[in-house]
Amino acid sequence: MQAFETDVQDRIIKLVQGILAQNSLSADVAPAARLVDIGLTSMDMVNLMLGVEAEFDFTIPQAEITPENFQSVETLLRMVLNQLQAVKVA
Repeated sequence: MQAFETDVQDRIIKLVQGILAQNSLSADVAPAARLVDIGLTSMDMVNLMLGVEAEFDFTIPQAEITPENFQSVETLLRMVLNQLQAVKVA
C-alpha cells in the first residue's frame, strides 16, 4: 500500500475510533472489520459520513452513499480514494 493510501486509511480509522469513543466503546478497528460488528449504529454511520466529508474536504455524491461503501474501513478507503482522484482530475 502506498504511503498516501496508508495515510488516508489511518485517518479513516481515527474517525471511526473517535465515534466509538463518543459512545464509550473501544475496539480494534481492523481495515476489514465490518463497522456494524465493532459497534457503529446507523446514526454513527451518518456521523462518519459527515466526518469523512470534513476530514477530506469533499462532498460524497449521493450515488456513493450506499451501505456497500460504509461496510468497513476498506470499503470506505476505496470510495474516498476514488473521490479524491475525481477531485484531483476536475
